[in-house]
Amino acid sequence: MQASDRVESGPLPPTTAQVTGLVLAGGRGLRWGGRDKGLIDYGGRPLVAWVLDALAPQVGQLLISANRNLDLYAAFGQPLVSDQIEGFQGPLAGVAAAMAVAKTPWLVTAPCDGPALPPDLVARLALALAEQCGSAATVQVEGRIEPVYALIPVSRAQDLAAYLSAGGRSVRGWLERQPLALADFSDRAQAFANLNSPESCQLTVGSWQLLPPDH
Repeated sequence: MQASDRVESGPLPPTTAQVTGLVLAGGRGLRWGGRDKGLIDYGGRPLVAWVLDALAPQVGQLLISANRNLDLYAAFGQPLVSDQIEGFQGPLAGVAAAMAVAKTPWLVTAPCDGPALPPDLVARLALALAEQCGSAATVQVEGRIEPVYALIPVSRAQDLAAYLSAGGRSVRGWLERQPLALADFSDRAQAFANLNSPESCQLTVGSWQLLPPDH
């Protein structure tokens, strides 16, 4: 089989206009003592602002998944979605809410605590999707899967709803229910060092010296 045949047998890589970017900021922030992670200051700006700015050039539209402080998130000028499942049920609940309102056939997800988002995240996910004939794509860093960074077809909304209804909450578990492509970002490993606790924030700030995410 030729390479061109492999691409044609799988989904075509989406264009920028066909992708909605979803910033996941709807969690409890338990490792932060219950603080809203997206609004935590990093380098003089809320964490979510770094992610929004990095993702905006890569997608046609943006959404923010948030379940509290909605007035503060609305100030970033992007539409908000909130979980339709009560009790902070994890990232997939935010993905399901976004799928219900997305106006594009594809959704790319990124957590609010990853301020060094690569500028080619979507392009490399889309390339992996086409080359590996996947139905969805996610990031792999030095052999480790980073499932909250994923390119997902909105057409899988019903499958996601069924998974959630059955009690499924694992992002990786749901992604692996479909042919999953892996985009290798081992060359940008530091970009996926999420600031999911005060300790990790101090370590990362010290190592990055508050440089913008594209450094």
